[in-house]
Amino acid sequence: MVSICKYKSPLGDILLAADEIGLTGLWFEGQNYFADTLPNEHIQQETEILTETKKWLDMYFAGEEPKFTPHLHPAGSEFRQTVWKILLQIPYGQTISYGAIARKMAEMKKISHMSAQAVGGAVGHNKISIIIPCHRVVGANGNLTGYAGGIDKKISLLELEHADMRNLFINSESLSDPGSRNLIHSPYFQAQRRSGLFRQDKYQVSYAHSVRSAVPPWS
Repeated sequence: MVSICKYKSPLGDILLAADEIGLTGLWFEGQNYFADTLPNEHIQQETEILTETKKWLDMYFAGEEPKFTPHLHPAGSEFRQTVWKILLQIPYGQTISYGAIARKMAEMKKISHMSAQAVGGAVGHNKISIIIPCHRVVGANGNLTGYAGGIDKKISLLELEHADMRNLFINSESLSDPGSRNLIHSPYFQAQRRSGLFRQDKYQVSYAHSVRSAVPPWS
């Protein structure tokens, strides 16, 4: 039986789900593919795994790198499971491109080429946000492409980890993401337009500036 509970984070409510083996889901409320693997039959109760996950999240949102990982049990194909295992190897506060993950997959499978687009599909369908850190995956040129929870949350998570964001940006094609629109209309990004920092339909995202005017502040 799958058990669920809610966790209140600085970025909004999070739904947690776990079975007897491990954590099966961690979704921001309203995100893409929200609770897509949650069975119809589930019970609202806090189990040992869910309590452990809450402790992990408490540490993470306090700005610490948790030294443990709850046992994970996400449902997915062998390909997706392999991609998610690679995501777990991305160090705290660092980023990697979809292409780099694809090359790593090709090396593991001893093949000449792996599609970065296929990798992107697996990353986008990650069932356990934050803990399996899909927010640390960016485009090869630094483009902050879509994040199931919203690009505003992706930026906030990277900022919390003090990631080097000097070369990261949001382009005009990403404005269909609601989180992008929230950021673009924030005072910080509007100031980029006025100051001339906006170039070639790119909004720079720098660790040297705060985007907290667009997202909830850290407690």
